[in-house]
Amino acid sequence: MIGIVDYGVGNLFSVQKAFERIGVDAFVSSSIDELKRADGLILPGVGAFKDAMQRLHAQQLVPFLTEYIQERPLLGICLGMQLLFEESEENGLTKGLGFLPGRVVRIPNQTTEGEKVKVPHMGWNALKVASFAPDFQWVNRQYVYFVHSYYVQTDVPALLVATATYEVAIPSIVQKGNVTGMQFHPEKSGEVGQTLLKRFVQSCVRERTCDDISTLSSY
Repeated sequence: MIGIVDYGVGNLFSVQKAFERIGVDAFVSSSIDELKRADGLILPGVGAFKDAMQRLHAQQLVPFLTEYIQERPLLGICLGMQLLFEESEENGLTKGLGFLPGRVVRIPNQTTEGEKVKVPHMGWNALKVASFAPDFQWVNRQYVYFVHSYYVQTDVPALLVATATYEVAIPSIVQKGNVTGMQFHPEKSGEVGQTLLKRFVQSCVRERTCDDISTLSSY
């Protein structure tokens, strides 16, 4: 069972519908008692970084998520991915969840030659997958759907499973341990997005199976 974290920020039910399309049970909830029973969690989001973090703090979700990722997978989508990082410059400097190292900054509105760049980055763009990520090579050069004005800057290239080019290199899939982020919207990215969600679910099942085995072996 997949839990979708409801903290009052956008596109919750479109994500839930995406899981329904691939035959996976998913529920939307703001209840920590309910969310802690999920095999994996989705942190969605459309909107402003500062407002999102205020809502997460108000609902006591920050300490819960911090504990949750020690044992089970979490997938952040769009704004949800940005929240995984240390801080954002959007509407003043705001601290994020800090699960991954990096800062969220605005996409530049002009090229180095002074030509205008349309912001937000909206529409289909191709992914370039890093050579160190064999499990994701199938998605190399595949197109996915983006809508965002800010992007992540990080000094840790090992996080960058895939990027897309929009004047700058946009971190598009990031991963470390149980934490994964997708800057694009898999729920709006057709079969490619559906397959990515299926693979996330498979990772949740593997994680839970391992937990069950370790629990049994401790008796």
